[in-house]
Amino acid sequence: MTVALNGEETGKKVAEAIPGSVVSGDKNSLIVESKSLLQVAEYLKNTPGMEFDYLTVVTAVDYLDYFEVVYRLVSMKNNQSLMLKTRVFDRVNPTVASVTGLWRAAYYQEREIYDLLGIKFEGHPYLKRLLLWEGFEGYPLRRDYL
Repeated sequence: MTVALNGEETGKKVAEAIPGSVVSGDKNSLIVESKSLLQVAEYLKNTPGMEFDYLTVVTAVDYLDYFEVVYRLVSMKNNQSLMLKTRVFDRVNPTVASVTGLWRAAYYQEREIYDLLGIKFEGHPYLKRLLLWEGFEGYPLRRDYL
């Protein structure tokens, strides 16, 4: 079992390295600005002492006011885990950077989120519907879907 890192403490280190990137942190998670997501993810993967080399889950939640994209990262070397989150406030064209270039495990999970919630992952190598057919109207996991 991995040791969950404190998001507040990790957020201080991230904010020091990438000013303006951290929204908040608590004992369970770290929330970063969506425009800084890729830069923060690279920092978490490549910084000695962090080295989050494994992505277990990417998921998203619709809170009506915003979408929250959630990443669970694991450092196999340091036996640590971290819940990284970002928020997207645009409901018409929600977009966040793809982390597929850093962690291949995000490939299908980002496609599923796009398919069911309509969040576009900028830089994804093949962002197409995964479960539903092309031409399907809407995104069935959105809270305002009828």
